[in-house]
Amino acid sequence: MQVHATDPAYANSTESRDCFTAAWILAALFAAGIAIIDVAGYLLDLDLQRFGVHPRHLAGLVGILVAPLIHGDMAHLGSNLVPLFVGGVALLYLYPDSSRYVVPAVYFGPGIAVWAFGRDSIHIGASGLVYGMVSYVFVAGILRRDRRAWAASMLVAMLYGALVWGVLPIKVGVSWETHLAAAIIGVLCAFALRSRDVPPRKRYSWEDDPDSAPSPAQGEAVLERRDDRD
Repeated sequence: MQVHATDPAYANSTESRDCFTAAWILAALFAAGIAIIDVAGYLLDLDLQRFGVHPRHLAGLVGILVAPLIHGDMAHLGSNLVPLFVGGVALLYLYPDSSRYVVPAVYFGPGIAVWAFGRDSIHIGASGLVYGMVSYVFVAGILRRDRRAWAASMLVAMLYGALVWGVLPIKVGVSWETHLAAAIIGVLCAFALRSRDVPPRKRYSWEDDPDSAPSPAQGEAVLERRDDRD
């Protein structure tokens, strides 16, 4: 599979740098907002967990909106903040157009699915957002065959590949339904939006001037010389 290099003029442009700055600022602000909500709830003993998604209960519908902002304890919060920031930056920077659709889909979609099909329990936490964004970044990077997107895909795979076990019902107290729904939504979005946010690829002089392209014989000679050096 051929992976294309991004046009250096585009990658190093002011627009690209501004997009990266906006991406990490927005991701940091969102993560900080979640932290403030949870710390305030913990210090003031607000029992925010009751606002989670409660499947097939009318009162549990509010969780579709607020459950991603609520965590059970500080350890639960801490486990989500870093991947939320990393996934958010990668998504907003590399896929600014697609993110307008992906973010709402992975924010609300898992909650809707869990409310309809999940276990009779209270489901809370931003892990659905994490699974949705990481799944999208991973699959979208493979589909686009752009070096920057490919690198981001491999990065999230190395950092968070172990998250795949979270979609299975193997750990008590973990909303695997949220993880599974979010991962599926992220993958579906990657396929549906694969034609968006494709950056201009680097072009070589011989692509604009076919006469300057190396002939097959020249290519064979180059390969032969390389084999000699090996």
